[in-house]
Amino acid sequence: MSRFKRGAHVDSRAGFRQEKEDCPVPYGLLKAARKSGQLNLSGRGLTEVPQSVWRLNTDTPQEAQQNLSFGAADRWWEQTDLTKLLLSSNKLQSLSEDVKLLPCLLVLDLHDNQLISLPDSIGDLEQLQKLILSKNKLTELPSGLWRLTNLRYLVLTSNKLSTFEHLANLKNLVKLNLFCNKLKSLPPAISEMKNLRMLDCSRNQLESIPPVLAQMESLEQLYLRHNKLHFLPKLPCCKTLKELHCGNNQIEILEADHLKHLSALSLLELRDNKVKSLPEEITLLQGLERLDLTNNDIGSLPCGLGTLPKLKSLSLEGNPLRGIRRDVLTKGTGELLKYLRSRQPDGGSKEEPKTAMTLPSQAKINVHAIKTLKTLDYSEKQEASIPDEVFDAVDDSPVANVNFSKNQLMAVPSRNNLLTSLPMELEGLTKLRSVILSFNRFKSFPEVLYRISYLETILISNNQVGGIDPVQMKTLNNLSTLDLSNNDIMQVPPELGNCTSLRALMLDGNPFRNPRAAILSKGTDAVLEYLRSRIPT
Repeated sequence: MSRFKRGAHVDSRAGFRQEKEDCPVPYGLLKAARKSGQLNLSGRGLTEVPQSVWRLNTDTPQEAQQNLSFGAADRWWEQTDLTKLLLSSNKLQSLSEDVKLLPCLLVLDLHDNQLISLPDSIGDLEQLQKLILSKNKLTELPSGLWRLTNLRYLVLTSNKLSTFEHLANLKNLVKLNLFCNKLKSLPPAISEMKNLRMLDCSRNQLESIPPVLAQMESLEQLYLRHNKLHFLPKLPCCKTLKELHCGNNQIEILEADHLKHLSALSLLELRDNKVKSLPEEITLLQGLERLDLTNNDIGSLPCGLGTLPKLKSLSLEGNPLRGIRRDVLTKGTGELLKYLRSRQPDGGSKEEPKTAMTLPSQAKINVHAIKTLKTLDYSEKQEASIPDEVFDAVDDSPVANVNFSKNQLMAVPSRNNLLTSLPMELEGLTKLRSVILSFNRFKSFPEVLYRISYLETILISNNQVGGIDPVQMKTLNNLSTLDLSNNDIMQVPPELGNCTSLRALMLDGNPFRNPRAAILSKGTDAVLEYLRSRIPT
């Protein structure tokens, strides 16, 4: 009997086995990556990247040791350089210098980790085009980053950066996202990014914008929300800027110098500031389609605002507006702009005054028909709107039938009546843009409205509407204002969130539980985003 006892944990065959790297990445995944050029290791709880990943294209694969025949079905020698590496949602605190062993990478995604720093060798990835580093703990960037001259997309959202000095050489950068960091200023060298089209510096600590930002001629979208700005930036050379987001700052004054160079602007967002007035120079923004002034200190509006030819959405909730009736404000953007145009000093008519019985089209109202047949007939006039004189002619006479057919109406005011339905013949009003049906007795959303494709405004508040069809609603591609407040809607369909053309959605005063009042109070964009998040997947 041997005097040496064999331990129970000893494997007698261990000496005949080839040692293997303890790798949390299945070899089959690495094998597939050699063929496809893509490797997804997201959400695997990695605390470090295995060496086998960095050496994917340098080490000889295992199958080469097992089969040296070039006639084999598994053509192991035909490898593809790794071009896409996804390492998001892991527990990485650092990255190895060996990242340079993957020089053909085009995409490197490291978002949602615990990275404190990056290796300088990341600058050796000279072909890299997209680098995603959001949701980490980076306080600074390596100097080697400036060598990534082919980089087009750099996402640094939700880190702890207080500066970024090594980015000026990134002349091919198209998108730079610095959302939610600790930036107090932007370096002057940022102007060297001549191809930058989107810059997001929201949720930082910026108090001013350097004048050199005005030299970024390719800039199309600029996000500066949730900072400490007191003025809009002056951007004289940003001729292609289409969107300027400056909400949640401390802006009090809009000056002509801030607006006169923004002729291409289609969206100006200034919600939650301290703006007290709009200058007449707002009319210089001839391409403006959306203007968000929610929650400011604006007391009046310049009448010239009504002349902006492309303005489709004007958000003014939460302002102490005086001089404009509440019912005008609730009718939507189109009616408000029309009202402002009518208030212009030169907007009045110079024609001979007309009696209530003589209309602009030289047509007469049949008062006898109103009195005896209770019928108001204003058909075949080819008018774009019904003149106020028509309604004045009715006076207090009870009217049961209205004929507005064969016109070119763009708006139908029908509020404060007893309507319960609309005729399908309304479908023929192909130029109709606005429908006002508030304070009636509708129990369902009028089916015909889904068929009028050019509708921009539907006001159907204070009825008994029980629901809407989100699928049909989405077909109304031009719809920007939908007021369903004070109805009987028990459930808001999540698919309504897909109606992305909506700029003003009013749902308060309904018995549904979700979205809650806290979400409704955040505005239309927040409501639509919430609804989309509830869509079953």
